[in-house]
Amino acid sequence: MTDTERPRITITYCTGCNWLLRAGWMAQELLSTFGEDLAEVALIPGHGGIYEIRLGDMLLWERKRDGGFPEPKEIKRRIRDVIEPGRDLGHIDRGTT
Repeated sequence: MTDTERPRITITYCTGCNWLLRAGWMAQELLSTFGEDLAEVALIPGHGGIYEIRLGDMLLWERKRDGGFPEPKEIKRRIRDVIEPGRDLGHIDRGTT
């Protein structure tokens, strides 16, 4: 699969709020789970309290809209449901109904 076929994730975070570490941690979680199934996970500095995660042009999470910060397992599920719906996420999928 080429980079143009693999999805790109962007995490836009507020520099004034010091959310770089949070964004970096989320990027690490996504790369640990999806690895080479992603073309890239990009961190984009912003301002005004922004924290959003996109899969291509699709907005997966927006802090103000969705009420705070996401748990990694929620974002992983949302990404999986788009790029590979049949994929088992291991312990993340256990215990859900």
